[in-house]
This record gives sequence, C-alpha cells and structure tokens, in this order.
Amino acid sequence: MKILLLEDDLILNEIIEEFLQELGYEVTCVFDGMQASEIIYENPFDLLILDVNVPTLTGFEFLKNLRDNEITTPAIFITSLNSVEDVEEGFKSGADDYLKKPFELKELELRINNIKRLLHLEDEEIEISKDIKFNSKLNYINNNSIKTKLPLKEAQILKYLINNANRCISQDELSSNIWSYETSPTSSTIRTYIKNIRKVLGEEFIETIKGVGYRFNKK
Repeated sequence: MKILLLEDDLILNEIIEEFLQELGYEVTCVFDGMQASEIIYENPFDLLILDVNVPTLTGFEFLKNLRDNEITTPAIFITSLNSVEDVEEGFKSGADDYLKKPFELKELELRINNIKRLLHLEDEEIEISKDIKFNSKLNYINNNSIKTKLPLKEAQILKYLINNANRCISQDELSSNIWSYETSPTSSTIRTYIKNIRKVLGEEFIETIKGVGYRFNKK
C-alpha cells in the first residue's frame, strides 16, 4: 500500500514515515503543497496523510484541488487546527478522516485500518454476491467456482467501482483515478473494458447511467 505523507515538520515527518514503514507501507514524503501537487499526478497512491498548515499550498487547498479534478484517493488530515470550523472545512475539502495533533501513532494506525476496511483497500477477496468473489490482489473473478483472470485495467476499474458502490462514476472520474499519470483512454476504450467485465461478472452489477457514467449496484 502506497502512502503520500505531506508534513512540513521534519522531525514529525520522519517519525511518521518510520512508523508507517514498520507497518509495511511504502511511504513518499513531501514537505509543501506544491511538491505534493506535482508528485500526485506522476504516481498513484492508495492513501494521503496531509498536514494543513504547510508552505505554498495548504492541505485543505491541495485536497480540494484533487477532488475538483475527480481524484478520490482517501485522505486523512493530521493537524493542530482543532476548532469545529476547521474540522468542518477539512471534511468539506474532501477528507475521509481528521486527526488532531498531538496524537498517538497507534491512533493513526487505527484510522488507517478503518479506511482500509471501509474501502477494501487491501482486501484480497471482495464478496460481490453469495456466489461471486473478486480477488483484488490476483485480479480474478470467482463466479460460481469458475475463475477468470482480468487484465490489469479491467481489474482496476472493477475495484474502483466496488469501492464507490451505489454511486454514479463518470468516465472522466475513472480516467483521472486509474490513468492519473498516463494518457487518458477514449470513451470507447472505457466502454470496451466495462463490456468485458460484464461478460465475466454478469450484466446486473454494473449499470450504465445514460449520459452520466456507470454505477456498481451492491447487492
């Protein structure tokens, strides 16, 4: 699991980095908002851990820019800003969690684990229905004991739709989050990927919302 850590306090940055690495995470550290903005479009991440009061671009502004560009990578704010108004602004900017400084490292671990559980970030096998399972590590669908390996992009699309179940996902959002640092696919390419997934999974799970996008209907 790849984590982007935005924290301008050098000592705290190092402490958090070492702690996360001990837990087995791959951590990329940045120290200001513009640096974070440059790297986020060059490398895919599974989770963002963001301080707010950092140079050049605040954590709030950085995350809001990502959400405006339909990048939905989950994010946790770690900040000394602890008023109700600050917390409200954090969630309005698109945060999934908000951790007030000072905090115990164990609490950060618990918050990360909760996001992983809610969004299936590291689940090897995701239950789609009683008879259908999706192995997100090996990228195959087990449909009534018939295992079918999905190509990488199709597996990434399916996982993204599952993680955002019952919400309409536009083609632009899929493109921004799955091809974040690659050449964007055409609409017909995405339609082909969806068609191929349906052949293996079944037609009823991925609904086309005409003129809008796709919705994964969780049973």
